[in-house]
Amino acid sequence: MFVTFEGVDGSGKSTQAQLLAERLRSEGREVVLTREPGGTPAGERIREILLHGDELAPWAEASLFAAARAQLVDEVIRPALARGADVVSDRYLDSSLAYQGLARGLGIERVLELNLLATSGLLPDRTFLLVLPPAEAAARRGRERDRIEREGFAFTEEVDRAYREIARVFAQRVSLVDGSQNPEDIAEIVRGQLRDLP
Repeated sequence: MFVTFEGVDGSGKSTQAQLLAERLRSEGREVVLTREPGGTPAGERIREILLHGDELAPWAEASLFAAARAQLVDEVIRPALARGADVVSDRYLDSSLAYQGLARGLGIERVLELNLLATSGLLPDRTFLLVLPPAEAAARRGRERDRIEREGFAFTEEVDRAYREIARVFAQRVSLVDGSQNPEDIAEIVRGQLRDLP
């Protein structure tokens, strides 16, 4: 199965991706844990540009995320799924829909089209969106901020609203999870919902 975790920075998605990968491995499954942007040598170089480089035009930003994602799907995700491994990803295309499609105003349909082309239509079996008030998420983050995190609180609030809209539009695939709960309790909720997948 292909499972992704989404949410604003500080929501706990990285922790949950790690906990799920550990849990699945403890059950004897092969698991590939990855992150976006990144997960491949080319993707990590693109990550450096996106998170620590100069300011980018919104479509340049969206295109770079899609390029990193295309490489990740081709080099890591599809081969892992083809051999029967589970893939757990800290972010995937819903991040682009939220950040570039809605928060940056490029349009969810246009950014979705770009990413479906880049990934040859590969969507996760289940996406867990960890929701947390933006102020609480900001308090959890360290002091060091990347280029996108430095955009400020108003932008984070816009991304939070965007994610909630994505969860509404893609309700069959995206599960909302209260990110303020204890990480172990969230992990149990996640595992319980995955047992229901066909």
